Amino acid sequence: MVLIGGTSNTGKSTVAGRLAERLGFEHRSTDGLARHPGRPWRTPEHEVPPHVAEHYATSAPDELLASVLAHYERLWPRIEGLITDRARPGSAGLVLEGSALLPERVARLTVPRTAAVWLTADDAVLRDRVRTAGRYARASEEERLLMDRFLARTHRFQTRTVEAVESLGLARLDVGGGRTVEELADAVMATAARPNRSGG
Repeated sequence: MVLIGGTSNTGKSTVAGRLAERLGFEHRSTDGLARHPGRPWRTPEHEVPPHVAEHYATSAPDELLASVLAHYERLWPRIEGLITDRARPGSAGLVLEGSALLPERVARLTVPRTAAVWLTADDAVLRDRVRTAGRYARASEEERLLMDRFLARTHRFQTRTVEAVESLGLARLDVGGGRTVEELADAVMATAARPNRSGG
């Protein structure tokens, strides 16, 4: 089993999907277990629900961070149960990705045959990805506010994640440098194969 954590827009889903395909494993996202208010921008297939727009419009970035962390804490027993179940001998392989894979929670796991890595990205990369996805240049002032709030929460979440990963001696991989999905999948496999500083 491979666990891939990190903030939004670091490419977790894309890399996890490619890795699962290579390994012949199932690919799942923690978002499929229970979803927090999602990304607050329109796409051709998706309109922003009113409650999501209100969540970002009326909450400061620190409140947004506290809200998503509380959601992940509530979700953790379900995630831990899935990981424990899939770590049993004879279970099918799994690549599980999601921001809900908080480093301090994952570090306490005592399951065999499980590796974890967190993807990170430069603030400019995250900003460009969010603005491109949300068509920021053509968005209204209200739509830009929602994207800016989401991005501020994203930056705060990543800062917290990096601090936790480094303090716990866990594996982290920066996705910058123009690497392809194949190259990132290679790097995740190599990083996940190395023991962390505590020997886990």
